[in-house]
Amino acid sequence: MSAPKVGDSFPDGVVFSYVPYTAENEGITSCGIPQSYNASKEFADKKVVLFAVPGAFTPGCSIRHVPGYIQNLDKIKAKGVDIVAVIAFNDAWVMSAWSKANGVKNDDILFMTDPETKFSKSIGFTMGERTARYAMILDHGKITYAEKESSPGEVTVTGADAVLAKL
Repeated sequence: MSAPKVGDSFPDGVVFSYVPYTAENEGITSCGIPQSYNASKEFADKKVVLFAVPGAFTPGCSIRHVPGYIQNLDKIKAKGVDIVAVIAFNDAWVMSAWSKANGVKNDDILFMTDPETKFSKSIGFTMGERTARYAMILDHGKITYAEKESSPGEVTVTGADAVLAKL
């Protein structure tokens, strides 16, 4: 698949990895068990906001990108969104810790890894070996919005405000 376009179908075989939230592993130093998340299957019949960042715990991602989604989660969900997910190249344990560091619980926002950046590479949205900064809106398996930042430090077309305007 080349760069995703509005009207394209979300591809088959996309599998991310994450540590599901449980009360037993809510502490930031509690690891949990990574699980495969079949995004192609789970996203198929839902409205989804998927955004990607170059790395967990990095300044641009932690200060300018993720907080907008946390602060606007109710507004995003009010637009009929079933799933909000963030992916990065980091492993599932780092993504889980980043979720906890941001106070996100109960899988309100799924913090997942794109193993070996397989999905991001397949759509041409990478920064070297890292995931690029991008955002997509999916509606029952169809892409209705897909944008990648032209500069990795920018959060314009991929931020929560830009995505909300397209929902």
